[in-house]
Parts: sequence; structure tokens; C-alpha cells
Amino acid sequence: MKTDWLPVVKGDQMKLERRLLPTLFITLLSVWPAGMQSAEPQRFDVVVYGGTSAGVAAAVQVARMKKTVVLIEPAQYLGGLTTSGLGWTDSGNKKVIGGIAREFYQRVKRHYDDPESWIYEKSQQYDRYRPKDDAMWTFEPHVAQRIMNDFVKEAGFKVVLGKRLDRGQGGVRVEDGRIDSIRIEGGATYRGRMFIDATYEGDLMAAAGVSYAIGRESNDKYGEMLNGVAKKENTHSHRFLVDVDPYVVPGDPKSGLLPGVQCERPGAEGGGDHRVQAYCFRMCMSNVPENRVPFPKPENYDERRYELLLRNFEAGDLRVPMHPGMLPNGKTDTNNNCAFSTDNLGMNYDYPDASYARRGEILREHETYQKGLMWTLANHPRVPESVRKQMSVWGLAKDEFTDNGNWPHQIYVREARRMVGDFVMTEADCRRTRVVKDSIGMGSYNMDSHNTQRYVTREGFVQNEGDVQVSPGGPYMISYRSIVPRRNEAKNLLVPVCLSSSHIAYGSIRMEPVFMILGQSAATAACQAIEAKAAVQDVNYNKLRERLEADKQVLTFSGPYPRRIPYVDPAKVPGIVVDNTQAKLTGQWMSSRSTPGFVGRDYIHNGNSAQGTESKARVEFFPDIPKAGKYEVRISWVPHANRATKVTIGIHHAKGHELAEINQRKIAGKDGFHSLGIWEFAAGKNDKQYVVILTTRTTGYVIADAVQFLPVK
Repeated sequence: MKTDWLPVVKGDQMKLERRLLPTLFITLLSVWPAGMQSAEPQRFDVVVYGGTSAGVAAAVQVARMKKTVVLIEPAQYLGGLTTSGLGWTDSGNKKVIGGIAREFYQRVKRHYDDPESWIYEKSQQYDRYRPKDDAMWTFEPHVAQRIMNDFVKEAGFKVVLGKRLDRGQGGVRVEDGRIDSIRIEGGATYRGRMFIDATYEGDLMAAAGVSYAIGRESNDKYGEMLNGVAKKENTHSHRFLVDVDPYVVPGDPKSGLLPGVQCERPGAEGGGDHRVQAYCFRMCMSNVPENRVPFPKPENYDERRYELLLRNFEAGDLRVPMHPGMLPNGKTDTNNNCAFSTDNLGMNYDYPDASYARRGEILREHETYQKGLMWTLANHPRVPESVRKQMSVWGLAKDEFTDNGNWPHQIYVREARRMVGDFVMTEADCRRTRVVKDSIGMGSYNMDSHNTQRYVTREGFVQNEGDVQVSPGGPYMISYRSIVPRRNEAKNLLVPVCLSSSHIAYGSIRMEPVFMILGQSAATAACQAIEAKAAVQDVNYNKLRERLEADKQVLTFSGPYPRRIPYVDPAKVPGIVVDNTQAKLTGQWMSSRSTPGFVGRDYIHNGNSAQGTESKARVEFFPDIPKAGKYEVRISWVPHANRATKVTIGIHHAKGHELAEINQRKIAGKDGFHSLGIWEFAAGKNDKQYVVILTTRTTGYVIADAVQFLPVK
């Protein structure tokens, strides 16, 4: 039963296509036939619906606990996003990833330990392969698929592929608050003592009558700060940085809005709404000439769909709107980036509750949109030459998704339905201002929401809204109660993916390693509920914890936490401190607060752009020196794996100037500052004494935060 009203968004009618069965599953399906249409229901201890990474982990765990299990997946492959392009793992603190999830990433590492796995580059050339690590967190899609298949074969349970839940009347049979059986399209029925909904959409949960929410809650509902509409704090990089006209005829509102711009007002600040964060396909691209194919131009390509993109370029925003996270062998996990990119804003609002036919239309529209976007970036004459030049080295990876035109099978359903149980995970749990006592796993990634809407500002320009990237400040515990429905709704169902969570807390929880962790924990609880002849709400947590820890799940974090407050007060830093808010900026710089530990209210970055030798982007820090003499010059930044490694710093002092180079992927120092050296400075403030951060010769995000001048006695 849904707790929110949701409007229907009309879309183009698209013809659905049957997908070919991947060769990888031929052997598997010949052992476990999927098409058995017996009159009698097939009986199992646990029925897992949804072959996502969580579903595979759950089924493997049930088999390891010596219970019978069937894994039913509507598509023709297993693994969800993990095998469909999301090879750049959003993991946060990797120390809290244990159990089957860590086994998966350890198998990835063993694969790449083999020199023969490196076909298009050497392992030494890839900076995310670290020989001494026990696990590896980036991987090619076909490697993930093989590992998922190996898990299934080793565990030896039944898999049913290409069969969808009958969501009509009687498709889920519930008796006395317990699910008795589910029926798939075609008529086959599966009975279970326990059920696990591991889908991204929560279809089994919804069909069973469990309460759920769609969209964003208001900040007031759960006492949060980051959940609702946020126009005032719209300072992220995934927005329009220049003025772009949203009307078909520029300057004429009567001509109508361009495609992709909504006519509704964006909503009250902090208010809730029905909007769902945008979806995209995580494309696997290649920059290896012999292993790439050109971006295809869709048959129904419509140039108007990209008019906003072209106007944005013409207004001066020359950022390349994609984020190619590098995988082994010259491939990528390509994500959304900048103002107009792979995220198809506003076109998925009705997806969570939609019929299968309507979902098919939405998926085809997203595929057409994204393919058209990539073709436009690579070929359209109105795209700046500098952008087309950067795009010219990319194409789809020829050896990935070979049964589907090199296109990912699964769209990134970042969020659909979310269960509403007796316990709801919120921002307070992520920030650890509320600490749960029944942990079944840990999360640690940013509270991460992609944009939810594109609207017209009061000034008459287009803008995006909904993007949030805020660190929780370290690992946090996820409650067992968050995967358990209300007792009066379902006593034998666990929901590890569409769990009970607010929108913004789900933004951190919704990472593939966490889904695997929660899938394994849900399966363990299901098996223990069977053994105790108990409802899932009555599982003995002490026994559950004991088994989870025996299976190497990480339930608590004993290591040091990062700074609890997200920022450093400049007034409390010794010496003369010049914050980025006081600096002189040249070029396009974007504010961020995603990574904690920065000085002042924020830090700024270049959006991973403006990096060529002709780049004029720079940040200049002018100190007001109280007394002439020698000063140690120190610079701060917040490190991350996506930062630039060769950032040039110019120091202009009383006797000349010097150059230094820093690696912003590394920690600056124990106090957050890195020493550049000691130089003479004259008293006062003038345009000849300053520190400048340059973006020439860099790859990655260049960070500018603060510069400190410490007097030397």
C-alpha cells in the first residue's frame, strides 16, 4: 500500500524488444530449467525474488545454511548493476565491507592478479590495482558476471531467469499475515516459508500489501536537514553555471518549454515531493581503438532533446558532461556529470509504481535519450571542438554486453519504492547522532542524491535541483528493523534493497556492497526464523549477530572516525589564514561540502575541467601580513580518489616566486595542511604577494580550500 500520491508522466510509446539469453547462462539453465510449468507449486524454504547483487548474496547464504532456495530474476542475467556497468564501486570505508560482499571483491582481485587478465594495458599502468590489497574495487562488467555465475554454481541452488512476478490480483497469496506463495507470469507458483524481496523496485513487497513511500520526505518529517527541496543550497557542480534560456523560442515563454524542463514550480524549500532522483545507464566505454565502437545514433534521434545542452555550451560552459571512472583495460564506468548529462531528469517519476509495459516505455526512452546524448557530444557541429576532441577517443566497449549492442542490460534504478516499517533509517542514523543497537551491516558512503528536477528560475533561466553529496563522517550501523515490515503486514518477508529509509539516508545506503551485505544478513535472519518457527520480527538478535559475525560480516567499526564536525573554523587555525571565500577566482569554480574536514564554510573545485596548457582557471590567495619576516606557507585540501595528482602551486613572495607540486589524492597532513616551504614576506597586503593554484597539466578535480602563513621565529 503506497503512502504517497504519485502522478503519471506521459512518455513516447516505445516498442519493447526481447533480449537474447546471454551465453554465460546456457549451461546454468540447462541444469536448472526455468520453464517448469507444473500444476503443483514448487516448495522452498526461502524464495528470493530479484537477482540483484543482494539477491545473489541472499540465495548463496541460504544455500550455505543448508536450506532450500530458489532465486527468481525477471531479466536474463544476475547481478543487477554490479554486472551491468557499475564497476567503479561506491564503497566509502572499505574496512566495513565483509561477508559475501568482500568475497566478491576478493575474487575480483584474484582475477586481476592473473597477468593474462590485462589485455589492453599492464597492471602497473592501472593505479587502482594494488598488489598487496586483499580486494579490488573496480572491475569490468564481464568479470563481475562471471564471478556472480561462479557463486551460483558453487552454491548449487535453483535459478529462474526471465520470469516476472504476476503483480495482478492473486499474484502474491497472503494468509494470516504471511506470504504463502507467489505466482510468476506464465502460471508457475512458488511456495516458501520465507520470502526475500531483493528487487530495486520493491515489487514483491508492494504486491504483498506492505507500506512504502516514493519521493522525498520533507525535512520536518524525520527531523532532517538534507532530505527535501533545496534551492538555496544548490551549489553542487551538477547544475547550470551559466544563464541558459529554457524556452523553445529564446525569451518567449509563450513558445513553450524545451524538452526536459518541467512547467511545475520546484516546491517549497525543505518540502517533500513525489520526485525521484534521476536514472541513467552506467555505460562501459573504451579508449582502446581496437576495442571500441562508435556511439550509435538512435533511429528516432530528436535534436530538440539536446537544445539545452547546446545552448549551455554556447553560453560558455565547456565542461565535458560525463564522468568516465576508469576500469581495467582502458574501460570505464561512465556516470553523470555537470549540468546536462546522462541523468534523464524528470522522466522516471512514475517508474516505481508503473506497469511492466509502462516501465518498458520509460527504459526505452532513457536508452534513446542517452545514446542520442553521446552521439551529440561526439558529432554535433554545435558542440565545441574542444569537447568533440575529448570525446573522439571514446566509444562503447566492443567486448562488453555483446548480446545487447554493447549497451548495459540494467538501468541504474537509484531509488524507487522505499518500505515504511516500524523503524525508518534517517539522516540521524547516518550521522550517528542516533546509534542503532541491532546492526546487520554498515554503510559509510556519502548521503548521495542525484538531481530530481529541472525547472525555470524566477529570473527565467533553467536550473537543476535535488543533487546532494554530503559525507556522513564515517561508517554507521544499519538496523535489522529497517529490513523488516510491520508485523501486521508481513511476518515472513525481508526487504534488504527497498528497505525502510528516508530518501536522504537511502542515498547513502543504496550502494551495491551494502546491498550484498544486507542481502546476506536478510538470508541469515530468514533461516533462523525458520529454525525458530518465528516471525521475522521475532528473530533473536543475539543469535543473529553471532552468526553474522561468524560469517565475517562487519557490524561495528572500531577504527578512528574522521573529524565529527564537517569543517574547520578559520578563526581557530593559527597564523594568517586565507580561505577560498576570500580568494580571487578566475574561470569556473564550484562550491562543495561533500568531503568533511575543509576550512570554513566550503571548498571549491574545477569540476574536473579547464585542465589544458591554455587554461586560465586559477585561485589566488592574498595574505595580509602583519609584520615583515619569514613565513611558512601551508596549503589545505580535502583528499579523495578523484582528485588531481599534479597540481601546480605558485608562491609569490618578497624576493621572487617559486613553484611547487602537490598530489591532492593524498592527505595533506595531520592537521589538514601541507607545507610548501619558507619564504620572506613584506608587511601588508599587495598584488605581488600571493599563492596561486593552477589547473594546467592536471587530470582530476583540483581543490582550493585555504592557505596558511605561519611566522617563523
